[in-house]
Amino acid sequence: MKGHFRKRGCKCPPNNCTCGKTWSFIIDVGKDPETGKRKQGSGSGFKTRQEAEAAAAALLTEVNKGTFIKESNILFKDWANVWLPLYIERNGPKPSTIRLRQYSIKKLLPYFAHLKLKNITEEMYQAALNDLKNRNFARSTLEGVHTTAKMIFKMAVNKRMLKIDPIQNAYIKKDQQVIIESDEEDLPLFFERKELELFLNTVRDKGLFMDDAIFTTLSSTGIRVGELVVLKWKDIDFDKRTIYVTKTYFNPNNNTIKFQLVPPKTKSSRRKIVVSTVVIDILKKHKKEQEKIIKHLGNSYNDYGYVFANVNRHPGYPILIKLVESRMARLLKKAELNPALTPHSLRHTHTSLLAEAGVKLEAIKERLGHEDDEVTERIYLHVTNVMKTEAADQFSKHMGGLI
Repeated sequence: MKGHFRKRGCKCPPNNCTCGKTWSFIIDVGKDPETGKRKQGSGSGFKTRQEAEAAAAALLTEVNKGTFIKESNILFKDWANVWLPLYIERNGPKPSTIRLRQYSIKKLLPYFAHLKLKNITEEMYQAALNDLKNRNFARSTLEGVHTTAKMIFKMAVNKRMLKIDPIQNAYIKKDQQVIIESDEEDLPLFFERKELELFLNTVRDKGLFMDDAIFTTLSSTGIRVGELVVLKWKDIDFDKRTIYVTKTYFNPNNNTIKFQLVPPKTKSSRRKIVVSTVVIDILKKHKKEQEKIIKHLGNSYNDYGYVFANVNRHPGYPILIKLVESRMARLLKKAELNPALTPHSLRHTHTSLLAEAGVKLEAIKERLGHEDDEVTERIYLHVTNVMKTEAADQFSKHMGGLI
C-alpha cells in the first residue's frame, strides 16, 4: 500500500520501540474532480503499524466504494455563520423564526464555538443540553435550541462535511413528575367574569382614547395583541359583524416606523371572527373619532388604514404593543385588580368565558386560531370541571339531600 506510515518523534530501533509514540498515516485517495488537485486521507493515534495499515486499507475501501468523506476542519462558530444564510435562503422563514435560530446559536456558542465541527461528540452535545436544562431554561427554549442544532448538523452531513450526525440520539431531559395539589397551580392568569366586568367598566369610565375599542376587542375576540395592533378597517365587515385576522406585528426594537407585517403564527391563525353588535358599535364609534382626528391633522397623518393608530408622534402608524400593555397596567391599578394580568390574559379570559357559555373546545380553538394548544385545553377543562361540580351541587340541593 502506498503511503507514509510513521511515529512522530520516535528514535527507537525499528524492531524494539519503547517510546510509546503512536503511529499515523497519510495516503493518496485520488484527485478532487472539481479542482484536479491530489487528495489525501490520514489517520493517527494507532498503537502499532499494523493498526495504522488496517485503518488506511479501510479508508481506501471507502474511496473505492464512493463512500469516503473527508471531514471538514471548520469550527462550529464558522459553520453556524455559513449555515444561517443558507437556511434563510432555502426556507424563507418569518423574522421571528430567524430571531429564534439566532438566539439558539447564541446559546450553543459557549459550548462549541472554537471546536471543530467534526470533533463534537454525542456526549459533548448531550452534556450541553443537560447544562442548559439545569440552568432552568424553559422547555420551549430548549426545544428551539435542539431543533436548530439538529438542522445545523444535518446540513453538514448532507454536504459531506461530516461522516455521521453526532447529535441524532440526543434528547432533552424530562422534568421530574411532582404531585400537584390543585390545577390552579397549572393555570395562566385570567379574569373571572365579575373581574372582567369591573375592568371594562373602568375602561369606559377612566380610559383614554382608543382604550374602549382596544380592550373590548381583545376580550371579545381572544385575538393576540400582535394581531390587534395591525388590524385595518378593511379587515372589519360591519354588516356581517366579522373581523378578519390575516397578519401579525413584528417589531423587536419597538421602533414605531420600522416594523414588519408578517403572516399569523400558524395557518389556523388566519381566521374570521364573528362578534356581537356591542363590539361593532364600539368600533364604529372609534372610527368616527379617528376620522375627526385625521381631518384635524391633515397631511401630517399617514393614513395606512390602521384601526389602532398613533395620533401623536408618527400619526397613522400602528400603536406599539407596549402601549397596550402600559394602558392596561394603568387601568388595572385604577380598578384595584391583579397587576400581574396582561393583555394576553384577556385571551385566556375569552377561553374561559366561551367554556362557561357551553362552547365546545374545538370551536374555541378555531376562534382563537389554535391548531393545538395545551393552555387552552387546561383552561377549558378547569372551567368545565367547575361547572360539573356546580351542576352536581344544584341537583343535590334540588333533591333536598335525598341523593
